[in-house]
Amino acid sequence: MLRLLAILTSVLLFGVFIAGAGIIWAFYEFGRGLPDHRQLATYEPPVTTRVYAGDGQLLHEYAVEGRVFVPIEDIPRRVIDAFLSAEDKTFYSHHGIDFAGIVSAVVTNIGRQMDGRRMVGASTITQQVAKNFLLGNEYSFDRKIREQILAVRLEQTFSKDHILELYLNEIYLGGGSYGVASAARSYFDKSLDELTVSEAAYLAGLAKAPNNYHPDRNPAGARERRDYVVGRLVEDGRIDAAAAAAARTEPLIARKRRTSVNIAGGEFFAEEVRRDLARRYGDDALYKGGLAVRTSLEPDMQAMATRALQHGLMAYDLRHGWRGPVASGSPGADPRVQLDAVKVPAGLPAAWRLAAVGDVDAAKADLNFADGTTGTLPLAGVTWARPWKPDQTVGERVTQVGQVVRPGDIVFVEPLVEAGQPDAGQSIGYALRQIPQADGAVVAVDPHTGRVFALDGGFVYARSEFNRATQALRQPGSAFKPFVYLTAMEAGYTPSTLILDAPFVMDQGPGLPKWKPKNYTSEYLGLASLRKGIEKSQNLMTVRLAQAVGIDRVGATAQRFGIVDQWPGTLAASLGSEVTTVLRLTAAYGMLVNGGKKVTPTLIDRIQDRDGRTVERRDRRPCLACTGEDADADVLPVLPDTREQIADPASAYQVVHLLEGVVERGTGRAVAAVGKPLAGKTGTSNDAFDTWFVGFSPDLAVGVFVGFDEPRTLGPRETGGAVAAPIFRDFMIEALAGKPATPFRVPPGVTLVRVDPDTGKPAMPGQRNAILEAFKPGTSPFGQSTIMGAAENNAEAALTDQPSVGGLY
Repeated sequence: MLRLLAILTSVLLFGVFIAGAGIIWAFYEFGRGLPDHRQLATYEPPVTTRVYAGDGQLLHEYAVEGRVFVPIEDIPRRVIDAFLSAEDKTFYSHHGIDFAGIVSAVVTNIGRQMDGRRMVGASTITQQVAKNFLLGNEYSFDRKIREQILAVRLEQTFSKDHILELYLNEIYLGGGSYGVASAARSYFDKSLDELTVSEAAYLAGLAKAPNNYHPDRNPAGARERRDYVVGRLVEDGRIDAAAAAAARTEPLIARKRRTSVNIAGGEFFAEEVRRDLARRYGDDALYKGGLAVRTSLEPDMQAMATRALQHGLMAYDLRHGWRGPVASGSPGADPRVQLDAVKVPAGLPAAWRLAAVGDVDAAKADLNFADGTTGTLPLAGVTWARPWKPDQTVGERVTQVGQVVRPGDIVFVEPLVEAGQPDAGQSIGYALRQIPQADGAVVAVDPHTGRVFALDGGFVYARSEFNRATQALRQPGSAFKPFVYLTAMEAGYTPSTLILDAPFVMDQGPGLPKWKPKNYTSEYLGLASLRKGIEKSQNLMTVRLAQAVGIDRVGATAQRFGIVDQWPGTLAASLGSEVTTVLRLTAAYGMLVNGGKKVTPTLIDRIQDRDGRTVERRDRRPCLACTGEDADADVLPVLPDTREQIADPASAYQVVHLLEGVVERGTGRAVAAVGKPLAGKTGTSNDAFDTWFVGFSPDLAVGVFVGFDEPRTLGPRETGGAVAAPIFRDFMIEALAGKPATPFRVPPGVTLVRVDPDTGKPAMPGQRNAILEAFKPGTSPFGQSTIMGAAENNAEAALTDQPSVGGLY
């Protein structure tokens, strides 16, 4: 017996020696060339960049891997418990390898091997971290050994909480979601602290096979997997039986994740921010850097801009006739099948519905909708739909519904509401609608800071991502004229200066035709004040004024205000022939109303990196009273005004006052319906290719543009005052609702004198139509200068009593 015991002891010791040697050899052999696990101390996974509106609402997200990194201390206990029970219940007690789990897996795999099934593993969370971060998903024995070696090293180097933090933020859970925070948003549109036990258990169950248990595609499998994890939570003592019963009976309902939250029309704004970030920081920082971007977008104002633009484009479109149905189907076919086959752009007005036309007679047409409901299209809903013509005119008057639609047509309709009944529930049928061909843009800017409150670059973003507010270079026409007048005010002219409004002819040089600009109305005022010229938008007066002050000086003003980068030096440019964008011109108008201070239009207020450090902020003004010994929480600090003064404040106010007259008596009279102090200018390019209205209140600058993407005429009598001004008006009615009627601020030294609006001379006592005119120190309406011009037709006119003319080109 003693000899046998000695032999067995020797064999055992030899076996232990061999096993130890084998382990040492394995660690040496498989441990060579392993990735450096210490890099995980500062590992920064790709994280979603999130863009927020000015009020904190989520505007958009950009990511290659949808991930929001959450520190372990901020992950709720119920989420941690669910993953521990589902994946590694002994995580906090083992040292990287679960030997009991390995034995259990070996026994299980014997049966699986005999059945020809894939073997299961016994990976701990630490091993999964080693695999996911350092090794990859190769399925081999060698990789498993290397994984275990790295797991031991990780446990020796990092705390359990750090390893678990890496795991919960890295794991892929299906649906493009990496990490538990992103998965909570993707499946349930919730933050982690809003998850129930049932939802946390479901997410933990996804770790094994994330694409097999989606609640919509495989509801039974999803519930089974959730219930399995709930059972494990009970077994591990992490929840009680009552909580488990409640979790099992809770409906498992997936909610589609929202990338934009209640911000109607914010797509153009978000895309402009995306382009800016990609240009300045690169795609890696944008899609992987986890930036937190705070923008200047005001959601309510953005919704107003979208509504006003869509309504204005539809109003223009209705004036120009019916272009035909969206599609034509078979009258006898199932309308729901036909409607399902039509692709409808996202972002259309909410009240619009797609309908299939049924029976048609003279007075009405029957409508069938995709949800099985029906409606009526009466004659009142199609009277606008006269046939469209290529020259933007319309055909014969509509007297019967059958002139417009036929059975089987697929059309857009909108509830037709009886007069005096704004509630859609009072609908008396439907009105025919079509997506406008003309498009446009609206921009709203803070004139004091340049922050962009709203930006809409088209009727529907899903139809065209081209941003007409920032990418379209169009001719502003007469909307440029205020900067000619500003140059004149700075040159010493006054709003009462008289200027000749008469035919103007200029020789352009050998072999070139003579240049003969015209007024829009082809009518002439003769000698009239500068105020009269801008209110009536007389082109010939503007050309003579630009000639008098010097076209190069006008160009310097345009460049100083950021309207153009290069100036051609031709008189035609004074009438707005040089292209610019809506955003640039609107910002320039903002610099008029803010007293001539330079501002740069910006969409981003602040950018923070993944760790919350500010890497960029728009407002760089120093604030000595914000920190340190001088800081006082009860006193608002006074920040210095670091804006560059690029125009004389008094001259800028004179132009603002002139533009008030455009709204009160001139081409922008449609805007006066807002009922608040407003100023602005219409603009229409040759043949009405481009129509504008740009204007402001004392604290808000707004620009509107309407035109076709491939420039062509908008039609006869379509001008900035008829097309763009109503959009400006509708926006301002909403944006200024409930706000006081703040008057425009008058800078020091400016004197307001009563004058005759037609002649610019001092008003007579008791004159009813007299207006207040703005004059700088040393000027008055009593000594009027006169500009006659020096073109061929009046070259003999003396240019007396005016400042130096300057160069023509």
